[in-house]
Amino acid sequence: MKEKYIKKFVEKQDELKKLVYLQNTFLVEEIKLVAGVDLAYWVKDKKEYGTCSIVVIDYNTKEIVEQVDYFDEITVPYISGFLAFRELPLILKTVKKLKTKPDIYMFDGNGYLHYRHMGIATHASFYLNKPTIGIAKSYLKIENVDFIMPENLKGAHTDIVINNDVYGRCLRTRENVKPIFVSCGNWIDLDTATELTLHFIEKDSRLPITTRYADLATHQSRKRVLGDK
Repeated sequence: MKEKYIKKFVEKQDELKKLVYLQNTFLVEEIKLVAGVDLAYWVKDKKEYGTCSIVVIDYNTKEIVEQVDYFDEITVPYISGFLAFRELPLILKTVKKLKTKPDIYMFDGNGYLHYRHMGIATHASFYLNKPTIGIAKSYLKIENVDFIMPENLKGAHTDIVINNDVYGRCLRTRENVKPIFVSCGNWIDLDTATELTLHFIEKDSRLPITTRYADLATHQSRKRVLGDK
């Protein structure tokens, strides 16, 4: 059954991949609002559901400006490498609930660091029309290439290079914590994506507060929907 999806999904990814632009289309000093995006899933009565949370944060004060959630049934099956096709419908419906207009979106997931450079951060950019960044907690191994562990210093990083192409960056956001994996989504360069990620790191987490707060919000949203205490 999944085979019927794969051909169509690959064609769409190949079409969009040609349009990816890994340079800044904005000035960092003009950034005002940055959104974190994450999703959570569950199964009930043999149906799969998902909830998307978007948390918008003021770039300068780092205060939460807005939070919205949306849940619905998931109809696209999970297929490795094509997660965006499952998540995008929920994300776009959640974005419609926003009253603010984020300048940049940061996703709990990958962007250019993907088999066909089409992780959720990159794929979603074409529908959001905004620069995007992928923030992954675990490493997506591509073509059997391992990442190189950076020094145990805040801001230390090593680039993930596959076939002479820089896919992303292994970044140590704090001392004595596991690194995270940053990749461009679209319309941003890797150094700026790294800079923005570090800007939102606080002392109690290795993750930027953008995607960290979004992750926490998805769990709260799921509990509300399921009626859990």
